[in-house]
Amino acid sequence: MEDDLDDLYDNAPCGFLSTLPDGTIAKVNATLLAWLGYTGADLIGRRRFVDLLAPGSRLLYETRYVPLLRLEGEARGVALEMLAGDDPVLPVLITSTVKTGRDGVPLLIRTTVFDARERRAYENELLLARQAADRERDRLRLLVGGLQRSLLPASLAVPPGMTTASHYRMAAPDEVGGDFYDLFRLPDDRWGFFLGDVRGKGIAAAAVTAAARYTLRAAAVYDPEPAAVLRNLNTVLYQDYAAPEHRHCTVIFGVLERQGDGFTATVASGGHPPALVVRADGSAAYHPTMGGTLIGILAEPRLVTRTISLRAGDTLILYSDGLTEARTRTGRRYGDESLRQFVRNLGPAGAAAVVDALSGLLTTFAEVDDDVAVIALTVT
Repeated sequence: MEDDLDDLYDNAPCGFLSTLPDGTIAKVNATLLAWLGYTGADLIGRRRFVDLLAPGSRLLYETRYVPLLRLEGEARGVALEMLAGDDPVLPVLITSTVKTGRDGVPLLIRTTVFDARERRAYENELLLARQAADRERDRLRLLVGGLQRSLLPASLAVPPGMTTASHYRMAAPDEVGGDFYDLFRLPDDRWGFFLGDVRGKGIAAAAVTAAARYTLRAAAVYDPEPAAVLRNLNTVLYQDYAAPEHRHCTVIFGVLERQGDGFTATVASGGHPPALVVRADGSAAYHPTMGGTLIGILAEPRLVTRTISLRAGDTLILYSDGLTEARTRTGRRYGDESLRQFVRNLGPAGAAAVVDALSGLLTTFAEVDDDVAVIALTVT
């Protein structure tokens, strides 16, 4: 039985090591000697355990492991690197306990050493896989960002007598959103503008976004009356109503016409949040188009049109509902009234200042779970 116990100690599947309290090696089994390429005579009474450690592990052992042993009497599962004969280092996991005498004075430190080479190889494989995934995610984000930019104007046009600004925030950097907007010249010194939001995200939504944007521009050239433009878009989207990939959207479309020293904006809405106007005197009010139905869900949509008068210093703001549905740090939805109060507190401000302020507002929310598009048009 004694021989069996000695054999079990020497040839265990893990390394065993006993050291005196000062770290001098007192006993070591054959398994650990074989791993390190030493004989018992090389180590016992001649070397300290810390001498077998690689420099970085030596620092960890002396500054954290040994103090923990002295305080707790044991330390478990610490990853270190030992200096081996054939390999530069041997990755190991060690667990130690302190053996004390009847008077409580430490006599020995018993350490079990586990070969961690396979674990280290597995961790390296995981690291390489994660790095590959990170590269793939970065590549996907570049592609998504490029696709998203292609669905929006490179810069917002500027009608004479106005300043304009826009902002787009993606809810997720690796998924194409469905918000879109544009501002473009029409015949007879008029300008068309729109802002919309396609249901859903991803490639299917992006395809509808592209179709909606170019359909609106083409329809406006043919007949710029806002309700007629939205009916045209509704016809295009409704054609695929029964298909699984069908998408509907909300849109507000308007036409700007010069009137004296200001403009009139005739807008029609299909289920979209109302236009918000900040006047030159600092007041702010919505101009709702109540009753307009979503675009693409009915063969004959109900559309509501209204005309907004814009004078010098007035700013027209269009936005998607990702802004008002964002969650504040108290957990509530931001809401329409909060937005009106926010822009009213800005006072008279140009398009760029309004958009900058709204962009900054988005950074204060606890959660923005939908894309946000904003455009502002100010009469100079």
